[in-house]
Amino acid sequence: MVTATRDKDNLAAWDMQAACQAADNFSKACGVACRVIDPMGRTLHVAADAGQTGICSLAARVMPGARSQDDAGPSQFCDNAHLYGCYQAERFGGRYIYFCPLGLTHWVSPVYREGQVVGALLCGPVNMVDPDEFLIEDLVARNGIHPDYMSLLHDEIARVPVVSTERVNAMSETLYLVAGGLSDKSFSETVARKNSGELQAKLWEQISFIKRFTHKNEEELAYPIEKESQLLDRIEVGDKAASQEILNEILGHIFFSSSGSIEIMRARVIELVVLLSRAAIRGGADVEQIFGLNYTYLNKINTFRNIDEIAYWLSGILTRFTDQVFNLTNVKHADVIFRAIDFVKKNYMKKITLEETASQVFLSSAYFSRIFKEEIGDNFNSYVNGIRVDAAMKLLLNETIPLVDISSMVGFETQSYFSKVFKRVTGVTPGRYRESRGKIKPGIKEQSKT
Repeated sequence: MVTATRDKDNLAAWDMQAACQAADNFSKACGVACRVIDPMGRTLHVAADAGQTGICSLAARVMPGARSQDDAGPSQFCDNAHLYGCYQAERFGGRYIYFCPLGLTHWVSPVYREGQVVGALLCGPVNMVDPDEFLIEDLVARNGIHPDYMSLLHDEIARVPVVSTERVNAMSETLYLVAGGLSDKSFSETVARKNSGELQAKLWEQISFIKRFTHKNEEELAYPIEKESQLLDRIEVGDKAASQEILNEILGHIFFSSSGSIEIMRARVIELVVLLSRAAIRGGADVEQIFGLNYTYLNKINTFRNIDEIAYWLSGILTRFTDQVFNLTNVKHADVIFRAIDFVKKNYMKKITLEETASQVFLSSAYFSRIFKEEIGDNFNSYVNGIRVDAAMKLLLNETIPLVDISSMVGFETQSYFSKVFKRVTGVTPGRYRESRGKIKPGIKEQSKT
């Protein structure tokens, strides 16, 4: 099989002994777990002190896609979380800090060979923010975990090291340099391109590139339309197996109708990649992620010499696009929510807008608003006000701080609005809460505003 041979070549090209040694040294120097993963997120090696990865072992047993009770290896749940982080690192210049669906922080840097990701170094888990007990319970429940395991999960999460934001950022930069040392020169070339930030220029370059190959006679470039439709339908629902089967049929048609012309094959495959990307986006994949992958993939089309190389390359695209649609959706949403909550908790005392928070998690405000409401069960503004009221309740116990100062200290622009929101959330005014010395407990949650 071509795929098996290429996988073997990739692992051979990547010095696994050096990668494992790098992970061991990083873990000893920084005091955090460090693992080596393959391009599909599967763990190849783990360096960690006892207890640091107990939560990962537990998740492997109780989360969806878990192995058998006797197998301590990571589950598909964990693999998908690592794969998501690796994809994001490719997108954002070679490093990415993210939250897994349990609210734990990881950071990752890919290793490149000949412009392709052959694996990655990944660190974590650590606690970078105080675990939000109720949010974690809600998110893991959405992932199908049985309630009987919740107390065990909380116990293991409590054992995870607590690391400051500054240290995580510093270790992420260091890991990025280590990954660069394990890569060939294409690492710096890839990172430089992704760091340029000139998305519009890239898109125009991609369009020009496609046009060079699609000027041929339309009859020559035609695909079996009925198979196209079936393929796009399967990609939209993230059905990898059926997608691959249909793709193989289309590739067979391309091979036999191209009369051996590699130029015609390239042109038809470019059209197919564009269609695949549209199907992935319709299925819910991240638009910018797909555009970034498209740009990377299409730049390699001239290097292929035969149908086997094209087939292997196109299968890789199909896998990544369907991952974006289906396998990584829950991981992505959890990462978005925890990143947003981290941002809110660090900035609630200032003016925070939905648009500003959405930009922090690299999403449009409309899409972020929908995800937030679906995952939290409340709209963004109501959640922020709830955080501010919680902070105000603590400050109100200190009678030396004037009420008017408390309203501004927790991010409300006026005292009257502060009083209105506080009463809506707690059922009493700030003054009455202070008089009771905090003995009056909140009885009414703020209702979501449409």
